[in-house]
Amino acid sequence: MQNSIDALKREFDCDIQNAKDLKYIEEIKLKYLSKKGPIQQLMKELKDVPSEKRPECGKWINDLKVAITEQVELLHTRFIEEEEANLLKNETIDITLPGKRRFFGRKHIITQVLDELLNIFSENGFSVQYGPDIDSDYYNFEALNFSHDHPARDMQDTFYLSPGMLLRTHTSNIQARIMETEKPPIRIVAPGRAYRNETITARSHVFFHQIEGFFVDRGVTFADLRATMDAFLAKFFGKDVETRFRPSYFPFVEPGLELDIRCLNCAGAGCQLCKQTGWLEILGAGMIHPEVLKNGDIDPEVFSGFAFGLGVERLVLLKYGIKDIRLFTENDLRFLKQWTSG
Repeated sequence: MQNSIDALKREFDCDIQNAKDLKYIEEIKLKYLSKKGPIQQLMKELKDVPSEKRPECGKWINDLKVAITEQVELLHTRFIEEEEANLLKNETIDITLPGKRRFFGRKHIITQVLDELLNIFSENGFSVQYGPDIDSDYYNFEALNFSHDHPARDMQDTFYLSPGMLLRTHTSNIQARIMETEKPPIRIVAPGRAYRNETITARSHVFFHQIEGFFVDRGVTFADLRATMDAFLAKFFGKDVETRFRPSYFPFVEPGLELDIRCLNCAGAGCQLCKQTGWLEILGAGMIHPEVLKNGDIDPEVFSGFAFGLGVERLVLLKYGIKDIRLFTENDLRFLKQWTSG
């Protein structure tokens, strides 16, 4: 065993003296230290050595393995450093070349407007709350007084994930949740995405951003709702805008209405965005239905309230003169770069 170890060491010394480059070092490493190399073979032959000599022979083999490994790694490091030094010596930098331009990230225009809207409502005393995108049929429909045969509960209008669970169709799903945990006065807004199985057009999409708002207290009236909307629109658009209230039906409000704004894109003359009517609906609203208050464990004989749900994309279309809602989700940088981060 000693003779074999000495012969292997002499062979390695001869090979390592002839090492000229990294490739040769790799070949030496593979030759001596691989699983099928001579070092491993000597370890296998230890079983044939008498037991009293086995520890000593094992130490000789291990010492040889350590010595070979250290020399290989030392030369490997030296050759790498020499290659890097030669590379740097021959490398030149043209300092006349222009540097790489750094681009600053921007918030998406929808996010910017959402921040602006929430700031406006916060200044008017509304706190910001968030509801889940995936919710139960109870919070999305039943607690909001939707009848079991209401068309909005059909699969052609709503994305169901499983029986009883769905992608919320409006951010109004937070109403019952808040009423269950808080008592009047309650004044909150809830931003988020809503999802509806609709045809994608210039003014509607299968998902959109909405802000739900509601105010519950003693003596809340329709006049409070109108005053809140007028103050909000004037602040957002920076000027008085022409609006109209139309009676409408929503299961969770009574009476219900829709708020239209004179189309700022065409000044009321008629365009694709407003369907040639000169008006564009931006939100639905109304006085909270007594059954919804009861579902939230609030006495409708003592308290009243109003609720509204406004479409964020519609407001962006109007404020910035954008004609197609699909632009917000196409990720065209030529479009998105028009707005710097707020």
